[in-house]
Amino acid sequence: MAAGYWLMKTEPDTFGILDLARVGTEPWTGVRNYTARNFMRDDMKVDDQVLFYHSSCEPPGVAGLARVVRTGVVDETQFEPSSPYFDPGAKRDEPRWICVEVAYVETLPRLVALEELRGNPALADMMVLRKGMRLSVQPVSAAHYKAIVAMARRPARPPAKKAATVRTAGTARSRRPARRSPGRASATKKRGR
Repeated sequence: MAAGYWLMKTEPDTFGILDLARVGTEPWTGVRNYTARNFMRDDMKVDDQVLFYHSSCEPPGVAGLARVVRTGVVDETQFEPSSPYFDPGAKRDEPRWICVEVAYVETLPRLVALEELRGNPALADMMVLRKGMRLSVQPVSAAHYKAIVAMARRPARPPAKKAATVRTAGTARSRRPARRSPGRASATKKRGR
């Protein structure tokens, strides 16, 4: 069976790619979204490849690579009352939160920032680029995975400069003439509904 490809988000000040490099492997605990949990529980397989994404930082982006090394891992934080991920409804004999264990593969030569991802038309349909997409575990295609790894191995393109706007007297106003529809007394008159 072919490997799957995933993007997994984490906050680097909590657990970043350098932390994973230091410990080697780590269970992906603390996920409390059912869709993300279901991806880990039902769809992820050993040897699936992971884009390790730093979120809630400036700039957010893909910082490294990991690999799924174990599936069906019970997220122990659901049973720890002192944990921010404690779930009082979870039972040891029927755990609610299942995760995977990931292993460090590599820290990318450079972070591929979210804005750079947005600027690549080949990545336009990635979940992470959708407005409002906050899902911390999401599938990616093999093509997207390979494109992002290739981007990280090339120097970053300098950000596009915005064209300077030169203001002269009268440029703040619209250049379009006011329009009136034929037969109407006023363009601003409200239409009855």
